[in-house]
Amino acid sequence: MMESKPLKIEIIAVGTELLSPYRQDTNSLYLSRRLNDLGMSIRYKSIVGDSWDDLLVCIHNARSRSDLIIACGGLGPTQDDRTREAFAAALGKKLTIRPEILSEIEKRFRKRGLQMTDSNNKQALIPENAEILFNCRGTAPGIWMQDGDKIIILLPGPPAELTSMFEKQVIPRLRKYRRGFRARAALKLTSLPESQVETEISDLYPKNPDSDLTILAVPGQIEIHLSSFSRSSQAEAETELFKLKEPICVRLGDNIFSDSDQELEEVVGSQLIAADATLSVAESCTGGLLGHRITNVPGSSRYFSMGVQTYSNPAKIELLNIRPELIARHGAVSQEVALSMSKGIRDRSGSDFSLAITGIAGPTGGSREKPVGLVFTALSWDNGAEVQCDRFLGHRKTIKFRATQRALDMLRRHLDRRVKT
Repeated sequence: MMESKPLKIEIIAVGTELLSPYRQDTNSLYLSRRLNDLGMSIRYKSIVGDSWDDLLVCIHNARSRSDLIIACGGLGPTQDDRTREAFAAALGKKLTIRPEILSEIEKRFRKRGLQMTDSNNKQALIPENAEILFNCRGTAPGIWMQDGDKIIILLPGPPAELTSMFEKQVIPRLRKYRRGFRARAALKLTSLPESQVETEISDLYPKNPDSDLTILAVPGQIEIHLSSFSRSSQAEAETELFKLKEPICVRLGDNIFSDSDQELEEVVGSQLIAADATLSVAESCTGGLLGHRITNVPGSSRYFSMGVQTYSNPAKIELLNIRPELIARHGAVSQEVALSMSKGIRDRSGSDFSLAITGIAGPTGGSREKPVGLVFTALSWDNGAEVQCDRFLGHRKTIKFRATQRALDMLRRHLDRRVKT
């Protein structure tokens, strides 16, 4: 069912911490995406601190211009959690303790072997005539209220709690307001700059106003975000998305490592499983980041053999059997040492493939001959090896991440070639 009039939707993120440089509002991004999936558009987003007066002003503005208001955060047990109280005051509704909520909170504490404190009682306060959205992940219930012909939804701030509650209890209620259907895809690439990607696909931007294409540059990769909207069916939206995506995939070929929102380490993991192959890594300047990314993937024990962080020259010599004269002649940051590292860890682990990284992550340690950002990445296999040299720009963390991207992409492309031949 689709209502004739589209809702004006507003999201309010509550929390003084969201106005600081230390915490980002990610909830509104998730909510926007899921509401867009229902064909709904967000008209306004606000971030407001925990000040009572500021909350009331923000609520007043939202009520004056929006039909559906979703507030996130401020439902906790502390004194600065004031969202439910502020909305109740703005709507002229009394707050009363709901015994069923109190019982659920007490039960949750008992399960964890803890004693519930008096401060948690306020989480059982619900505005009169409001509906409860039960929280299976935390102690703060959500709240659904009618304000005349307007809808107000209060959700907890922790993302895991908000996501679970929204998926299970809010989306089913909002489906009757659906305005259409949206299909999405994200194409991910590495090793190509944003300007080259734009040049390659500049003639493929959609002519259909219900389809969108956006190129985003993030550290170590480029993402092409595609979406198509249909007023009639999900199938039609998917068909339009395919028409948009397919020529881009053909044009960019194997530069695309994912069209299903997978990260590069997930793609490589799937390739290794398919090849029934194992991997080991030796890292210098990345300090274990490559191994961390690989083992972040569930099931990586099926293909990851071992990783070592040989940050110092003695460690390279002792653990990877690199000849001291090789380091003396070429330096630890060199093509020769990178290749020797990859072969050394492969010999030690007995893995089918090995990756090695050595470089200068900065901000110090560079020279005219070997500047900050210089990284050598090597890949070894049963009867061969290859090495690549890059000069990555950016801060230390960025250089380290880009170095791991290069290593993983080298292996991805090699495994792709093996499959094709």
